[in-house]
Amino acid sequence: MRTFVLKRLEDVSGISGIGLVAEGIEWSNGKVSLCWLGTYQTIEQADSMHVIEATHGHGGKTVVEWVS
Repeated sequence: MRTFVLKRLEDVSGISGIGLVAEGIEWSNGKVSLCWLGTYQTIEQADSMHVIEATHGHGGKTVVEWVS
């Protein structure tokens, strides 16, 4: 497994803010767990990093930074 954070450069929705907005884990089978920080703290499961980037990347306005 490896860990990552989502950093938002621009808040398109006006909900999550900018900067560090989520922490995540990509499991060895490719599945992803994403923990949102801030006011609306939820945990999300996705089938792949591709899904996370497609749904939360906002055309490059949110970036994935690998931690480990």
